[in-house]
Amino acid sequence: MTTPPAQPPGQGPSGWPPDDPQGGWPAPGPVPPPPGQYPPPGYPPPGYPGGSTTPYTGYPGHEGWYGGQPAYAAPGYPGGYYADPAAPFGYDQLGRPYSEKQKLVAGLLQILLGGFGVGRFYTGHVGIGVAQIFVTILTCGLGAIWGLIDGILILVNGGTDAEGRPLRDT
Repeated sequence: MTTPPAQPPGQGPSGWPPDDPQGGWPAPGPVPPPPGQYPPPGYPPPGYPGGSTTPYTGYPGHEGWYGGQPAYAAPGYPGGYYADPAAPFGYDQLGRPYSEKQKLVAGLLQILLGGFGVGRFYTGHVGIGVAQIFVTILTCGLGAIWGLIDGILILVNGGTDAEGRPLRDT
């Protein structure tokens, strides 16, 4: 068994001279504070530029580093939220504005009065509503099944109004 070669005096294991006169290596960078002196969660570390003594929780309108910024309310709109005049009920995932018509109302009208096309008249599809009336009359009432199935599809898949906007859920 061979022993490793002895290091010359004044050199560390990597071949560089140690900075500590006692032969130890200094810690890289500032030494972290001992446990119990760390800043609590939500506070910046000591000496952090722009640090504050108040926690930042990330919620608008909550007291934080920004001094209680308001919750982005636009004056003049009910509820304190900004409403786009082109889409007062918001946008769907594809970026289309929601209709002012409700999916639940259209589906229930179509299920209950589908033989008369009432659900389609509600959504603005007048042509389909008139066609459902004629089919129901010509088939002596059996055409009302079309309205029943159409109402179930509106409730399950949603639908659009006459302008092509998706019906809103609530």
